[in-house]
Amino acid sequence: MSNSSSISHFLLLALADTRQLQLLHFCLFLGISLAALLANGLIISAVACGHHLHTPMFFFLLNLALTDLGSILTTVPKAMHNSLWDTRTIS
Repeated sequence: MSNSSSISHFLLLALADTRQLQLLHFCLFLGISLAALLANGLIISAVACGHHLHTPMFFFLLNLALTDLGSILTTVPKAMHNSLWDTRTIS
């Protein structure tokens, strides 16, 4: 017989135990993520709209900005959710 077990959730250590610090972490994550979204959006729009920026170096910067957006949009909202709702599990 094979006894297979699967793990569906991981438990995270809390960043802070007090509610005020959890809200501060939420605000910091929100501010940093909005600044990163704005900066990467400006890079993407500048490279996409500026035809003189269609060189390999700016293509590389465009790919870095898109990768950064992808990582921000997948990890930061979950961290913000955990800070705001005081949960410690991730799937």
